Amino acid sequence: MSVLMVPFDKEPWPTLGPLVCDFIEENLVFGPGDLRGQPAVIDDEKRALIWRMYEVYPQGHALAGRRRFKRVGISLAKGLAKTEFAAWIAACELHPEAPVRCVGFDKKGNPIGGPVTDPYIPLVAYTEEQSDELAYGALKAILEESPIRDDFDIGIERIMRRNGDGKAVSLSSSPSARDGARTTFQVADETHWWTSPKLIKAHQTMMANLPKRKLSDAWALEVTTAPELGAGSVAESTMDYARTIKEGRTKDSRLFYFHRQASDEHDLETEEGARAAVIEASGPAASWRDIDSIVELWRDPTTDRAYWERVWCNRLVKSSQKAFNVGRWKELIVEQSPVKDGDLITLGFDGAQFHDSTGLVATHVESGYQWVLGVWECPYGAENWQVPAEEVDDAVQAAFQRYNVWRMYADPPYWQSWIAKWAGEFGNDRVIEWWTNRRKAMSYALESYDTAITSGDITHDGNTDLIRHLGNSYRHELPQKDEETGKALWLIRKERKDSPHKIDLAMASILSWTARKDAIASGATNTTSIYDTRPEGEKILCF
Repeated sequence: MSVLMVPFDKEPWPTLGPLVCDFIEENLVFGPGDLRGQPAVIDDEKRALIWRMYEVYPQGHALAGRRRFKRVGISLAKGLAKTEFAAWIAACELHPEAPVRCVGFDKKGNPIGGPVTDPYIPLVAYTEEQSDELAYGALKAILEESPIRDDFDIGIERIMRRNGDGKAVSLSSSPSARDGARTTFQVADETHWWTSPKLIKAHQTMMANLPKRKLSDAWALEVTTAPELGAGSVAESTMDYARTIKEGRTKDSRLFYFHRQASDEHDLETEEGARAAVIEASGPAASWRDIDSIVELWRDPTTDRAYWERVWCNRLVKSSQKAFNVGRWKELIVEQSPVKDGDLITLGFDGAQFHDSTGLVATHVESGYQWVLGVWECPYGAENWQVPAEEVDDAVQAAFQRYNVWRMYADPPYWQSWIAKWAGEFGNDRVIEWWTNRRKAMSYALESYDTAITSGDITHDGNTDLIRHLGNSYRHELPQKDEETGKALWLIRKERKDSPHKIDLAMASILSWTARKDAIASGATNTTSIYDTRPEGEKILCF
């Protein structure tokens, strides 16, 4: 079984988990589905997760009794009742007698549980239409049919304690509506769908609300299926954050994260391998999950295999429609830049000036290392926004002054006057208009760039904006084919024309890589002078 879990402790911590599990099984029922209304039963894996989620600091510690984790992320395959699980936890956090906070310790050092005072619990879905159907809808159904139903006043959009001192609410993802909320516990449901700027902002706002209730020991639960690689979702960001902790690149003692997927040993090209992968990804739920029906989907020739693998095996997979393998791109991050002042580099530039974004990317000719020199992106919700052209000019000027720029390939639309200015300052043999609307040339550039990612010829600094823009790039195959190889030519584009997701940094990166390829083909080296192609006697300063 392939598991990512942080932290991974060998010694147990004091926990309220057993008390919470007992409360669930004694007072709650299953939510919508085949077992609806039957007494809740917690499988071994979810029981272990609850024990970890409710760990507290031990006696004698400066934070004795306080929750160990402020943020919990759970990633399980589709159909494993993650939403129901989150609803059970929300029911406990809301109930006036549930043992969800440590109020002391017994003689053996075990924590004693008590309720939250005046809880406020937002349950947030990824669309307004789903806000009443996911975690909140499950919570409502569970409480309506549970033995403790009379402890609550249950409404369509809010559930209150009978005496009014606490409530859970159904919310769409409007961050402004949540700004200032005094949250004690919150659920973010299906965060692999949280990809829009609005949803990402909502998540940031929700997390910022947690410190406002110190005495309540507020915390957040995020439940999801494996995110699509490169989609830039909240789920993907949370997983990346967990990995940096596991690898020692970041220290965070307040995050608990659990992700289980089918291991890579299974051959998904065979039915036997597909079945084994689904069983492994299911964990304890394999005993009741309809494995045969899931395998039937695998057999269906109309099934998107990438999607099938992601949701049923819980693997991080690039969508079949995405242009680049962002998972592979992330493997090519290097911590130490090989670039020195004066080194030979190439630049790529692409973007618009209004309501969009503009990017400038550099590539080290000798090593193939890329890094972002600048990105100017329209902020979420901004109106009448324009790229600060002077800042872009400053970044271009700085690059030419600090490095030996062999060429800058720049897509001209919207920036013709600035490109002309840079060509006049640095030479029209170094600042080149490179039109990305030339289909054949662009397709060859894309193929070369994609090959460099696959082979590992390219490395980079791990810039998150560039990763996001690469992930936003969709592959669009053309009817034309390469005359020599017979392979279809292709371009990149946004998911849809009006998509808020940007791809300009990806284009800038591709142009910079194309310039680097041309530099190598021309025989340019780090000792190539910027005077080499200029008329005799005409000099400009080289740093």
